[in-house]
Amino acid sequence: MPDSYAKELSKKHIQKLRGLISDLPPYVAQFMRGIEQTTQPRTRIGYAYDIKYFFEYLIQNVDHFSGKTTKEITCSDLDTLAVFDFENWLDYLSYYTRDGREYTNDLMSKKRKLCALRTFFTYLYKNELIKDNVIIKVSMPKIHEKNIIRMESNEVADFLDNVEYGTKMTDRQAKFHEKEKTRDLALLSLMLSTGIRVSECVGLNLNDLDLDNTMIRVTRKGGKEDTVYFSDEAASLVADYLEQRKKIVPADGHEQALFLSGQRKRLSVRSIEYIVKKYARVTTPLKHITPHKLRSTYGTALYQETGDIYLVANVLGHKDVNTTRKHYAEMDENSKRLNRNKVSLRKENEPNNSGGENDKKH
Repeated sequence: MPDSYAKELSKKHIQKLRGLISDLPPYVAQFMRGIEQTTQPRTRIGYAYDIKYFFEYLIQNVDHFSGKTTKEITCSDLDTLAVFDFENWLDYLSYYTRDGREYTNDLMSKKRKLCALRTFFTYLYKNELIKDNVIIKVSMPKIHEKNIIRMESNEVADFLDNVEYGTKMTDRQAKFHEKEKTRDLALLSLMLSTGIRVSECVGLNLNDLDLDNTMIRVTRKGGKEDTVYFSDEAASLVADYLEQRKKIVPADGHEQALFLSGQRKRLSVRSIEYIVKKYARVTTPLKHITPHKLRSTYGTALYQETGDIYLVANVLGHKDVNTTRKHYAEMDENSKRLNRNKVSLRKENEPNNSGGENDKKH
């Protein structure tokens, strides 16, 4: 049996990672091996890029590193860094150019990069490769919590109507709409009735779908397989798409993919992002709706209907319910406010005993 999409993608990530660390010192490869059991290849690729670009920054902006290559930077070199070197780097990240292109980073991006370097330097320190771990003294950027962006129930209905009828499309979009709407309805309804991640949706194969029992098998973060159930409404739309799918001859290597592009290949993450954007820009022009916002929309609706944060965490595939609670804390507050009168201290219309029969006896 051929490897799953998730396994093939993991292989590509590993190859990419090996290419990145080949230009970095051996202790970086040692670090990657050290965190291999607790991280995914994609995460380690992100770390490798962050380390590589940090080293390039040092070479270009810190005198002690001038003239070196990224592979020539030693642990002793890293021991010369002070807190202000990292603070200057964070300031640099606000705006810089590389290879003729301009880059900016918001506070969230800076925090993620600093977290990556903290993990790296902490590993070096624990393994006595550096003498001091000064990066822990660097203050984390303070992130202000944002409200969850999601669609309300009426917006979801309008969104799917737009998918079905293709209103306000460009001429080019309208040209392909009739051909793609059955697939798009199935795809977006499935996402909106399960809350699966876009990467999980991309990885779906035909044999991951059990239409009779309205469930799909997905590969979660970390490679764990999970079963997710979808609604009867979505099942009907998926069934329509499967009939259309039978008439398509997939491109070589894409025979098992559930959702196919116009080129008869597995839909990519970017393709699904474009599909969502195409319909959302008409339905909710003031909201930036992405595939992840479809996930938030489902999570919100499920929590509103059930009030069960543990169920929502389980269905969304969160390892820690606190992750779920953090995202839906706003609704927790609303629920507490709406239910403030649920517990009565004294029943309404209960007779007031003052001056009643008991008093008369005395």
